[in-house]
This record gives sequence, structure tokens and C-alpha cells, in this order.
Amino acid sequence: MTDFLDEKKQEIAARLKELRPLVEEYHRLEAAAAALDGVETPAAAPAARRGRRPSTSKPAGSGSGRGRPKGSGTRSKQALASVTAQPGITIPELAQGMGIAQNYLYRVMPELQKDGLVRKEGRGWYPVEAA
Repeated sequence: MTDFLDEKKQEIAARLKELRPLVEEYHRLEAAAAALDGVETPAAAPAARRGRRPSTSKPAGSGSGRGRPKGSGTRSKQALASVTAQPGITIPELAQGMGIAQNYLYRVMPELQKDGLVRKEGRGWYPVEAA
């Protein structure tokens, strides 16, 4: 009976080892799908004009005026969806799943943490449960 149990334990362990990469891929794809749910397909945009934009006057201390306003992008929403779908995900895994550079997420994730939406444990990021 002991031989039978040992044999079955070994078979199960071998099968688990075989399936682990597929489960991990499933979780990555699930997180990517969740992240893409909030992204709309852009309509065909008219050709952009070349040249400089007219400058706008800004009050002193209002920032440089370059780029979009802070928090107006969807990357943080995508990252949060990925963390929720796959707790413990690392920044390299997030970047790979989202198809972006890691350095961007090293700025986004601390902002989500500051907002109380995620927490970091070791290298992994976890969603903060709503109270």
C-alpha cells in the first residue's frame, strides 16, 4: 500500500510541475484581459499637423504644462486590474503583461500605494481590500 501511495504522490507532483507554467500563463492572460477591458480602441485619427503648438500662458507655479495632467492616463487602472487579478505580481511581470517598459511602473505603483489601492510585500504587489 505504501508503494502505491508513493507512486501516486510522485505522479501528482510530476503533473503539478508540468501544469504550473500553464497556470501561470493563464493568470497573466487573465490579468492582461482585465487590464484591456478599460481600454477603448482608438478611432482612425486625422493626420497630425507638423509644427509647434501655440504656447499658452500659465500662472506661475502651475507646472511646466507639458504632457497630460497627472492621473489622466489608463496605465494605473490597468496595473491595478492586473494586481487584483494576480495578487503578488511583480513589476517585471506587470510590464510584460501590459507590454510596457518596467521603469514606467516604478513610478505608477508607488502612486497607487500612496492612494491606498495596493500594498507591496517583498517584490510582489497586492490589492488593498476595501474596508
